[in-house]
Amino acid sequence: MAKNKGGNTVESVSKLVEPIVNELGLRLWDVRYVKEGASWYLRIFIDKETGVTIDDCENVSRAVDAPLDELNPVEQAYCLEVCSPGIERELVKDEHFLEYIGADIMVKMIRPIEGIGKEFCGKLKAYEKGEITVEDHSGENQVTFNKKDTVYVKLDDFD
Repeated sequence: MAKNKGGNTVESVSKLVEPIVNELGLRLWDVRYVKEGASWYLRIFIDKETGVTIDDCENVSRAVDAPLDELNPVEQAYCLEVCSPGIERELVKDEHFLEYIGADIMVKMIRPIEGIGKEFCGKLKAYEKGEITVEDHSGENQVTFNKKDTVYVKLDDFD
């Protein structure tokens, strides 16, 4: 199977594991296939409303192990990790942005926005077709930018 920076692997693994994760009463948040140093990692991020436990991670890991071996989506050796997206979870999919309209977020841009810089925090006001609108915490200024121009967008525990 041809690999394109993990794209085909991520898509194949997502399709395989999502029904398994759902059957366990959890939600598939994201799948990532990344190289760190000399090692490859297949990370499956799971979520549930009451919070993910170590038992949830262990149950998913056990449930997907044999189907992953059968699918064999990865040509080289890799480490399987099943984990929570965390409190400061990264918003990746359209559904993530729509779910967290009104939430405080942290944004890191690829290139600085004039007058704002590369990193800023605010309230997620809108999301449509990859366009993200964020209002600063004073409520006086809004900025709209494209998701593809960000390094990341994460939830922020602003108080």
